[in-house]
Formats: sequence, structure tokens, C-alpha cells
Amino acid sequence: MLERTSNPTVDAIPTHDEIVARARDLIPLLKERAVEDAANRRIRPDTIRRMREAGLFRVLQSKRWGGYELGQRTFAEVQMALGEGDMSVAWVYGVVGVHAYHLCLLDDRAAQDVWGEDSSVLVASPYMPTGKAVPVPGGYEFSGRWSYSSGSDHCDWTFLGGMVEGAPGDYRSFLLPRGDAKIVDAWHTTGLAATGSQDIVIDKAFVPEYRTHRMIDGFLGTNPGRSVNDGPLFRMPFMLVFLRCITTGQIGALQALVDIFRAFVKDKTFGGTKTAEDPVAQLGIANALAGIDAMKKTMFANFEIMSDYAARDEMPPFEMRQMMRYQSALVAETCLDLATPLFRISGGGGVYDRVGMGKIYRDMMTGRQHVAAQFESYGRKYGNFVLNGESPNDILL
Repeated sequence: MLERTSNPTVDAIPTHDEIVARARDLIPLLKERAVEDAANRRIRPDTIRRMREAGLFRVLQSKRWGGYELGQRTFAEVQMALGEGDMSVAWVYGVVGVHAYHLCLLDDRAAQDVWGEDSSVLVASPYMPTGKAVPVPGGYEFSGRWSYSSGSDHCDWTFLGGMVEGAPGDYRSFLLPRGDAKIVDAWHTTGLAATGSQDIVIDKAFVPEYRTHRMIDGFLGTNPGRSVNDGPLFRMPFMLVFLRCITTGQIGALQALVDIFRAFVKDKTFGGTKTAEDPVAQLGIANALAGIDAMKKTMFANFEIMSDYAARDEMPPFEMRQMMRYQSALVAETCLDLATPLFRISGGGGVYDRVGMGKIYRDMMTGRQHVAAQFESYGRKYGNFVLNGESPNDILL
């Protein structure tokens, strides 16, 4: 079994400011460990232990199961803070942390299986619908292979996407214990090395019906878990909550690169001119800081809108959800675009590992490749709906 922490009491629920401060307190440690963790292609267990003890993984978990239900903005600010220390840690936090929210959408028996003895247990993924689910009495015989299982070394359970055989369009996530899965060491990548996003193989494992979640329920808000978890947080479109947890860490990483750049160019000269007096450097830093501010404001505004609809037990209009998905996907590309001029003007000196910009830049490039960051695809679907009224043929909204 993996390392455990005790369950909190209701009185232990922190405020927004307290939990964000706990995340920020970890930044120096994450910076110190980032290079070694990347070389080992793993976040060390002690880091995950500290995050657990700080309660970070409980931000979106229901109070029924020892969580805080602090909401999307708190989760995002925690994730961005971790991203300032190491984007790999922010990435794993985003993916694994949101699964505590997802589990609360399933039949409560699923949460009992996972958290019945310890509500600090973590859940991995991915959701790619590459699995094959064959209906059998009481559930499904489930098989398949998946890539990109971030943080799987630290998780006792996993969500895996799959299609139900004989039921076209029945896309579900299936919840399985780690003992049913084979973890294949396949994560050798350009960046985000420490996420340990390994492959997962399942061979004819039984999954009971109650440990599955129909993605259409996440889209419509008709989740079985609402019978016991009916706070506004759990009335939101699942994928709009999930997608933001993929791209938000990039904002923290960009802030880290900005901070390094400002210190790096302070005394740097090129051709007798101080880099800090170079108009390109000045415009680059201005664009980066203004871009960070704009992305945060858009994200927080979207969270407020989603919260308002959830408080009324309504789903946001379809067109609005399309726009929000597109805005979420744009974040990774925008961050990379804002980082590129800073990395470029740092010149030859900026490529040294001791500076740190190169690692962050590689992590950002790798994060940009995730399906949740494919802004062109989401943008075309949004634009097509606006212009032609045609709905996309997916339900990842």
C-alpha cells in the first residue's frame, strides 16, 4: 500500500488564503528538487506526502469524504503556485487532484471502495476511450492500454476511458484498483519528465456497474453522486472543470520563467547594451505579465459564471460552454507564445541548465501537446457552432 495520512475533521477545513499559502510554502522545495526529479522521471514520494499533509488534494473533494469543497478558483491558485516551483508537480496535482472531484460524481459505493478506510487515497487516469468494456452480469469485463497516466506511482486507483461494446456512443470512465493494472515504464519525453506519465495495461478486469461513469452524465449534470454530493461544485459540467486542471499549471510555469528572466537580464549586456534596456526585452516582459493577468482574469470570471449557474442548478448555455473550452485550451499556447521571446533574448547564456529557463520551456512545450490544449480543434468547433449552428461530435464539454 502507498503512504497514507490521517483524515481531517470538519474543523480542520482551511480558508482559501490558508490553503494557497500552504502551496506557496512548497515552492522553494519544489524548485530545489525539480532537476533531480526530472532526471529520475518521478516526483519523489516525500513531495506527494507533503502535499497530502497540506491538504492540497482535498480542495475539490466533497466534505462527505473529508474534503474541503473550496472550489475551482482555490484549486487553480494552488496549482499555479505549484507551477512556479515545478510544472511537473503542478501537472500531477491538476490531474490527480481533480479526480477527487470526479469520484464524487459516481455512485457513492465507488467512493466507499476507494476512501472507505482512508480518504487520502489518490486516483490516477487517463480518460482516452481506448478501453473495451464487454457487458457481463453486474458490470463489465474491461481491457485495453492507455498512455499518459500522470502520477500513477502515487495512486492506488485509476480512472480509464473506454467504450461499451454493443452500445455506440456509450463512452465511460471505469474505476479500477491499482492491483488490476500493469504499469509500463514508457515515459521518456521532451519535458514534464517528473510526471511519470506511464502506460497502463488492463487485461480482462471486472468493473462493477457502479464503478463506471457515463460521460454523457457529466455533460448533462445527471451524475449518480448527486444523491449524496449536491453542493454547487458537483453540479458543474465535468469536462469544463477537468480541462482547466490540465492547462492552468502552465500559467504558474510562465510566471516562474518571467521571474528567472528578470533576474537573469538585470546585469546582462550584449554588444555593449544592457539587455534590460533592450526594447524587445521590455516589450517581452510587459506582454508576459499582462498575458498572465489577462488569462487569470478570464479564468476566474468563467469560474464565477459556472458557480452562478450551478447555484441555480442550471447548466451554462451550450455556446458559452464551447467558448469556455476554447479559452481553456488557449492557455497553453498563449503561455508558450509569451515565453518564447524571453527565452530567445536570453541568448546563449539562457540555455544553461543552471539558469533554469530551458527546463521550464521544455515542460511548457510538452504540456502544449495534451489534447486539452489543442486550441485549433476547439476553436474550429466553437466557430462552426457560432456560424453554422453545428454541434461538435464529441461531448468533452
